This record gives sequence, structure tokens and C-alpha cells, in this order.
Amino acid sequence: MSVAALIHQLASYLLKLIVDAFEAGDTESIPYIVALYPISYFLIQAIYRGAAFAIGKTCIGGKEHLYNQVTKYVLGHSHQYFSDRFAGSVMGKVSNATKAFESFVEYVLWNYLDSLVVLVSALIFVSLVSVHAGLVLLALVFILILFNYHLSKHAQRYAKISADAQSKQSGVLVDIISNANTVRQFKRLPQETETVSHVSKLARQAEIKTRFFGEWMLLGNALIITLSFGLIMWFLVQDWQAELITTGSIVFIIGLLMGMGYQLLFLGNAFVSGSEQFGQLKDSIAELLIPHSITDPETATLLTVPRGEIIWKDIAFEYGPNKVFSNFSLTIPPGQRIGIVGPSGSGKSTFVSLLLRQYDVTSGSISIDGQDIRNVTQDSLRENIAVVPQEPSLFHRTIRENITYGNPDATDEEVIAAAKKAEAHDFIDQLPLKYDTLVGERGVKLSGGQKQRVAIARAILKDAPILILDEATSALDSESEVAIQKALHILMEGKTVIAVAHRLSTLREMNRIIVLENGTITEDGTHQTLENQPGTYQRLWRHQAGGFVGE
Repeated sequence: MSVAALIHQLASYLLKLIVDAFEAGDTESIPYIVALYPISYFLIQAIYRGAAFAIGKTCIGGKEHLYNQVTKYVLGHSHQYFSDRFAGSVMGKVSNATKAFESFVEYVLWNYLDSLVVLVSALIFVSLVSVHAGLVLLALVFILILFNYHLSKHAQRYAKISADAQSKQSGVLVDIISNANTVRQFKRLPQETETVSHVSKLARQAEIKTRFFGEWMLLGNALIITLSFGLIMWFLVQDWQAELITTGSIVFIIGLLMGMGYQLLFLGNAFVSGSEQFGQLKDSIAELLIPHSITDPETATLLTVPRGEIIWKDIAFEYGPNKVFSNFSLTIPPGQRIGIVGPSGSGKSTFVSLLLRQYDVTSGSISIDGQDIRNVTQDSLRENIAVVPQEPSLFHRTIRENITYGNPDATDEEVIAAAKKAEAHDFIDQLPLKYDTLVGERGVKLSGGQKQRVAIARAILKDAPILILDEATSALDSESEVAIQKALHILMEGKTVIAVAHRLSTLREMNRIIVLENGTITEDGTHQTLENQPGTYQRLWRHQAGGFVGE
């Protein structure tokens, strides 16, 4: 690109030679000099196109690499990171970062580098023709760089505001579309339309400010360039009248100035556009690449679970200003099936999150078979734990791909066997594409019970030594629950099981049930023991067994 820009400048020198040859009446040289002009034009374009191919390949490959690396890093963030952000906003920032990277690199190469070569070479050529004109041009470049650099800081600030507004616009829209059914059911379309209109208005206003600021910069550049070029032309006329330069030299300088005029004017736009892209890149990267709050230590080892004993020792954990656990201790022997019951806000979900190390404890330790979970890799920890969540999270992929997510190497026979144990095979077999049926975004094409059965089949296929059932049968009808309880009974054999449930009927087969209230174990025993013991569990059981939930 530098070579092409230099030859482009030298092409103006051919105009000087042509004019001087015509003035001198050198008819022999004119045809050859004139022929060089189209040849130089083709050579310039050929070199530019070669540079464009190289830049395009580099930018596209770099964008792919950045997209992959940023996505990998973002997925390493903690549960808290995603809880505090719109999925659409995070997606928008990843997209903005990759696009801004490509645009910024292209701006640096096509505009900054190209302009630098043009300005330096022009400055040399003009100075060789007229020292006074060269000094004016040097001062012009210096003033423009200072002027645009100063204003580019403000442009970056406007670009950040615009990028934030656009990310928020994207996040709000994704959130509304994800809950389209709720919007219709509650007749909130006018209100949500107004919400979209409001964030769109803010994004528009921010973008208008950014664009208008760029136009004012260009106008300022045009004024400075006009005054400077006028002064240069005055010096050239003076030198020509004094017969210090030829007519061809004036044509040469005018040709350089015409080419530079666009470059110098665009210098401001390049600063603005480059600042916008850099601002977007900086803003997106700063948000996406914040340090991971949950990390593996350098000495982390792989978790091995030969027995499945889980020990909570003097655990303290605070979620913001709320203290969830304080001096909490619990031992779960190998192979024990333990149920966790308690009112909302008692710490049940936090209990599961801490075991999965979605949060780190404030103090104390959680160990599995004598290994502190903070000293093992997160991947190996979660590889040894199968989870059936209350709200199954399915990908917009086939049923087979969703079931095999925990065991990608499973055979079709193993997938079908797991589906049968989860009471899912019958409804899958009735679908047009059977196991190759796409489930839709977040499994929207399946009912709540069907999604739950697919999630259970996935856990069965994973066959981890520790099993967490987080309201695993909450979306099932009574007949399906009875059938799946049989499958879960088989699945739980030889495993350490932690089952969180509001429907106490799902806990009757647990070896042990604990009642959590305000982060404290208030009751601990079997179903039979707690059923006959005055307390929270007995009260909840009688309410549910009676067919209603009382106060």
C-alpha cells in the first residue's frame, strides 16, 4: 500500500514532465511521457488491489479469531456476570467488538498509513519545488493533526454513548422477543412498543450527535485547508513570476494539492471514524474482558469422585448485602440421597450454586471426597455432577443433540435407552423427525413436561457420580411423575443425590431430608420422622397431602 501511495504521488510528477515537454516543443519525448501516465495508473491500481486482497484476508481471519477468543472468554464468566446482564446486550457487545476490530484495522491501513505516505512524500516534493510552500504545508499538517486529535477525544466519548445506547436497544429487544408469549398474554404490546420506541429514540439521538460532531470536524478541516492552500498558491505564483519555477512545476504542485486535499479533509473524518471504531472496540472489550470472578488456581487438579462424600464446613456466604449462610456445616455421606426443603429465600438455590461453584464461598470450604472444590478445575467439578434444573435449558438443536450434550460420544442405542428411562421416547417417537426434530429456541416447541423429560434423559446419559435434582419433576403431571420416579430411582442407585423440591411427594424416597430456613438447618431426618415431628416439614406435608397449600 505504501508503494502504491508513493507511485500515486509520482504520477503527478508526470504531469510536470508533460507540460514542460509541450512548452519546450520536445515532440520526440511527448509520446513516451504521455504513455507513462496510463501505465502508472494501472500499476497503482494493481498494487492497491493486491493490498486489498491481503488486508481483506487478514481482517476476516482476525475477526474470526477475535470472535472465537472473546466468546470463549465470555463463557468463562461466572453465573453472576450473566445474571446482571441481558443476553442480547452481551451478544451485541461481542458483535460490536468484532466489527469494530475489522473497521479499525482497515481504517489504520487504508486511511492512516495511506495518508501518512501521501503527506510525507507530498511534503518532500513541494519543499523541493518551493521552500516557502513546503513550510506552509508542514504547518498545515501539524495544525490539522493537533486539531483532529483534540476533537477525537470527544468523538470517542460520543461513540461510547452511542455504542451503549445501541447495546441497550439490542438487549431490550431480545428480552421482549424472548418473552413474546407473555407480552401477548398480558396484552402489553402497546407498552412494550413504547419501551422499544424509547430506547430507539435514545440510540438515534446518540448516533445523531456522533455524526453531527464529525461533520463539524470536517467543516473545520475544510476551512484550515482552504486558507493554507491559498497561501501555498500565492507563494507559487510569486516564484513563477520570478522565474524560479516552471509552469510544469506549478501543475505538479497543484496535482499534489488536489490529491492531498481529499486526504487532508478526510484526516478529520478518519480521526472521527477511527475514534468511533476504537471507542466501540474499547468499550466492548472492557465490558466483555473484565477479570473472571471465578478462576482455577494455577495448581488446580482434576477432581476424582470414587465415593461421593460431600462436606460443607463452616460455610459463610453473602450475596451482596444479604447474608445467606453463616457457619453452615453439613456432611453428606457417599451414596446418600438427601432432600432439601424450605420456604423461598431460605438458601436452597444458593446451596446448589455454591456446590457447582457458580459462586465462591466467603469463608469455609466445600469438599468432595476430601478435595476442596476451589482447588480443582471447574470443568472437572461439573463433569462429575449431573443437574436436572427446574427450568430446563435446551438449545435450538435436535432432540438428539440436546440429550447427548452431556455425553457427545453416546450411541443412538444409548440415547434411546436414556429417553425411555426418562419416559421421553414415546412422545419423541411420535414426532415427524423423531430424534432429529429441532426443539426451537430454548425448547419452545416442546411442552414444559417434555422439556423436563429431555433434561432428565440428558442427566441419565451423563451418568455422573453426583446428581442434583432441582425441582426435576415440577412440570410433570402426576402419572408422568410416577413413571419418572421409577427412572430416577434407577438413576440414583450408587450416586450421591441432592434433590431440591417444593412438591414433597418427590422426596419420599430420600434417605434424609433437611429443612432450610434463613440459611440454617432447622430440621434433619427421614420423611417418616419429620412427618410425625411438629415443625415446618410436618406443616408443609399436611398442607400438600390435603390438596392445598395453606398459610
